[in-house]
Amino acid sequence: MSESTALVEQRDAFHTKQRELQEILEEAKDGDGFDLSRAKVLEKLGAKDASEAVGKLKERNRELDDLGQRLTQAQLKEISDAVQSRDSQLKSPVHGPQHPDAAAGERKSWGQLFSESKEFKASKATHTPIPFALEIGLKTLFQTSAGFAPESVRSGVLVEGATRPIQVTDLIPTFPISQASFVYMEETTRTHASLEKAEGVAFAESAFAWTQQTSTVRKITDSIPVTDEQLEDEAQVRSILEQRLGFGLRQRLDLQILVGTGVAPLLLGINAVTGIQTQAKGADPAIVAFMKALTKVRFTGRASPSGAVFHPNDWQDILLTQNSNGDYLFGNPFQGPGPQSLFGIPVAISDAQTENTGLVVDFTNFTRLDDRRGVMIQLGYSGTQFVEGKITLRADMRVAFTVTRPAAACTITGI
Repeated sequence: MSESTALVEQRDAFHTKQRELQEILEEAKDGDGFDLSRAKVLEKLGAKDASEAVGKLKERNRELDDLGQRLTQAQLKEISDAVQSRDSQLKSPVHGPQHPDAAAGERKSWGQLFSESKEFKASKATHTPIPFALEIGLKTLFQTSAGFAPESVRSGVLVEGATRPIQVTDLIPTFPISQASFVYMEETTRTHASLEKAEGVAFAESAFAWTQQTSTVRKITDSIPVTDEQLEDEAQVRSILEQRLGFGLRQRLDLQILVGTGVAPLLLGINAVTGIQTQAKGADPAIVAFMKALTKVRFTGRASPSGAVFHPNDWQDILLTQNSNGDYLFGNPFQGPGPQSLFGIPVAISDAQTENTGLVVDFTNFTRLDDRRGVMIQLGYSGTQFVEGKITLRADMRVAFTVTRPAAACTITGI
């Protein structure tokens, strides 16, 4: 099957952008890490500094993901069109033999030949049935199980299994890191003692102190063994497996960001961070408890809440809140899907979040992901796989997740 010009051009465009991104990363490579402040890197990305370069790289990577998905769909469409074409050919009618006395160009079916035979006409005149099978020489019923088996060609449609999507990670700023830990200084003492004094009296005295904090880079891994034949005989298998492995790593990270215990090698998730605030729902409606949590983040944590996270069941209960007349506070349920925010704070719905416990956080300013090198996928042999005709695809990523100001987060318990 030859490929269309449009598909070839689409693939060339994808490979061109892929090479451009690889060349930029090679230019930025600095030992085990990357230096995005280099002049050539900034020039190629059209960025003014390293911070903007990170955003440009992410944008290009997302563009490549989109191009890759469109290319895959275009390939599947060509395969589907080819399958449908073959199927149409198979279904084209095949004419039966031509009666010797038929007019030139006229074709008659077996049914026509039978109905025009003298035996059938005699039988019709005398109302005497004829032994059809004996008359035309049929011995065995011609059917799909004992005749010509029909051909069914796979359509190329891939139906994905249901799984939890990435729900929280996109709320958190991501930064490149070139070392094994993210180390920072946290101000643990901040006492302002400014005070009016009379002439000749000792000045007031403030107190400030910082403590070094460390967030260790952790590794998340996955792998799958596959036979040589599977990789060779089905062209899309490798890309599908690589996509699945990469997604699985990000899905696990998305979970750990919320509920990781911090016990090595696990990340420390927001819910387990020492020092985050708590607001019990108690007898309050969930909406009131949410507002009180916002207030704690704003005035005790001195932060600006940028997002909230709820388990789907908890958010459902909030959306179904009714007044004493039975009216839904969040609007007519027959007029749209309902809001995805509360008091102007965007809400992420995550089944990774502990049920009956909501979360309000200043994700923008006081949480961060430090990415050591992104998702890496490699192939290699394990044990006796080489002589068995197998190979293993393995994927891993190394990241550190940090809540730099615990008081900028608040849980809402008892929802």
